[in-house]
Amino acid sequence: MTSVALPVAVPLPAPLPPHFIEQPASQHVFVIPAFNEEENLPRLLADFERRPELFPPGSRVLIVDDGSADRTAEVVSAYRGPVPVELLQLGQNQGPGAAFRQGFLAALDRCDNDALVITLEADTTSDLDALPEMIAEAGNGSDVVLASWVMVNVKPLRRFLSAGAGWAVRRTLGLEAHTVSSFFRVYRASVLRSAHGRFGDQLIREPGFACKAELLAKLAKLGATITEVPVALDSTRRVGKSKMPILKTILAYWRLLARARFARGIAPG
Repeated sequence: MTSVALPVAVPLPAPLPPHFIEQPASQHVFVIPAFNEEENLPRLLADFERRPELFPPGSRVLIVDDGSADRTAEVVSAYRGPVPVELLQLGQNQGPGAAFRQGFLAALDRCDNDALVITLEADTTSDLDALPEMIAEAGNGSDVVLASWVMVNVKPLRRFLSAGAGWAVRRTLGLEAHTVSSFFRVYRASVLRSAHGRFGDQLIREPGFACKAELLAKLAKLGATITEVPVALDSTRRVGKSKMPILKTILAYWRLLARARFARGIAPG
């Protein structure tokens, strides 16, 4: 009698839960306003070159030259490295609000809704090592991820003004966020697209540095999910001085808050 060996059934592995399945990375579109940053831009591009993981397929860096009087535009145009850089130019200096308006329009014109739009300072004070955590927060469902500044080597006056402005903006605009004015953020392209559809050309009215608080308030009004990641702000990383005019920025915040209070039928005072 001949015995026949029956095949042994091998159990199939259980399917991985959805959060363990590797998804294709979304494209990243960086929008970076630059005003007289010829000394800092080569350092910023070198920082990007050391982090190729920040550039999934289709990613790009949009540097918006805000009417610089130095060689900012020439530095970008002459770049021949691996970072996918594009130059946008404003004819004259109009402020970061105008630079972000143009940068966002250019970013949204050529990206999918699942893309991430990342904004940061051109002067290298934004710590790129914090980006993976910020991007992960967006991947976990946040519409906007803010760098919540932990100030290092920052003058006491700047600390005081930042804290005071943050308190006033949070109280008047009803924002929960700790840091409301930093350029360093990650946005879902879909939420920016929805905001443009709702507000149109009025999405960013402030020309100066108060534009980021204005934009954040409008996104919050639309129900955007906002989270924060602690990030060190070290002003010694910058070559040259900050481009933020303190008095003009204080007046811009007052104007922004007055406009918000008038909209609710409350006279400023």
